Amino acid sequence: MSTPATPLTLAGRAVVITGAGRGLGAAYAAAVAAAGAAVVVNDIDDAEARRTADAIVADGGRAVSHPADITDWEQADRLIDRCVQEFGAIDGLVNNAGYFALSLPQDQQPEPLRRTIDVNLFGTAACGVHALRRMVEQGRGVVVNVTSGEQMGKTASAIYGATKAGVATLTYSWAEDMREHGIRVNAISPNAHTRMATIYEQFRGAAGSQNIGLAPELNAPLVVYLLSDLSAAVTGQVVRLNGSELMLGTHPANLDPVRSCDDWTVEAIAEVFDTDFVQRLQPAGVRRVRTEVLD
Repeated sequence: MSTPATPLTLAGRAVVITGAGRGLGAAYAAAVAAAGAAVVVNDIDDAEARRTADAIVADGGRAVSHPADITDWEQADRLIDRCVQEFGAIDGLVNNAGYFALSLPQDQQPEPLRRTIDVNLFGTAACGVHALRRMVEQGRGVVVNVTSGEQMGKTASAIYGATKAGVATLTYSWAEDMREHGIRVNAISPNAHTRMATIYEQFRGAAGSQNIGLAPELNAPLVVYLLSDLSAAVTGQVVRLNGSELMLGTHPANLDPVRSCDDWTVEAIAEVFDTDFVQRLQPAGVRRVRTEVLD
């Protein structure tokens, strides 16, 4: 089931999209522009950013390119400011830029570990903080972060998954921080056959083949929806689009029922695990949880 969106759902809006030189980011930028928004196309690669922006302009949209390394606090600030200076406001931010590297724990090297954290977590936080400051000042705005199914646990991607779990937590917390200001913060968990999928396939061989046939463009309608007023009641959510499947992500939570004791000992804890918790231990890895809607 779907509700047709107004063709110019984002008319009059100005949106910054990071990592939009190619792949998912470029697909988001094209869709956001087609929905009527002016777009600041960011990428660390100047030529890629200009190529995406030029394609939007050639199609009749409004866009400018702005190369920047979002792991630099000042560059992230200038990126957000570019949108305000160019288009008069910042109505939306899509925190898409990311870095992906695979390693088993015993083989992990410090350089890719640090770069993954810097881009995925620090860069997302830096752009978000600078954007949210301006959104509070202007009294409106939407942030769409990008998480990943990897945050649930997947072999050889612990560091990447940890950064994406951090992005999910930023989403939950920022949504609460911004609620009183009328600013919404959500996250998407996209799935597509991109360079990341290729890296995974190269690392794991045939066992790593995934996302075949899933074009980046399939994820773009979700971004447009979350940026638009159609999602005015949605905030603090992680939404996954996996080809034909649309689903909500769960939030971290403590399981009920809890067990209580005035003086926990090692033996008492062991008894609880042996008699109760053993039946409720949570499986690791990417999975789904069924929920029921009660009348």
